[in-house]
Amino acid sequence: MASAKQNYKSGQAHGQGQTEEWVQSTKDTANTAKDRTASAAQSAKDRTASVAQSAQESAQHGKDQSAGFLQQTGEQVKNMAQNAVDSVKNTIGMAENNAKK
Repeated sequence: MASAKQNYKSGQAHGQGQTEEWVQSTKDTANTAKDRTASAAQSAKDRTASVAQSAQESAQHGKDQSAGFLQQTGEQVKNMAQNAVDSVKNTIGMAENNAKK
C-alpha cells in the first residue's frame, strides 16, 4: 500500500509540476503577444505621425507656391494697368515728357 500512496503522491507532484509549466507557458505567450501588440501600436503611431508631418509639409509648400503665384500675378496685372494708363496718356497727348532738361 505504501507503494500505491507513493505512486499517487508522485503522480500528483508530477501533474502539479506540469500544470505550473503550462501556466508559466501561457503567461509567457500572453506577455509575448502583449509586447508584440504594444510594438505594433507604437509602429502605427510612428507611421501616422510621419504621414501627418509629410502632409503638413506638403500643405505648407503648396501654400507658399500659391502665395508666390498670386504675388507674381498681381505684379503682372499692376504692370498691365500701368501700361494701359501710359498708352491712353500718350494717345490723348497727356504723357509726361521724361526728356525735360
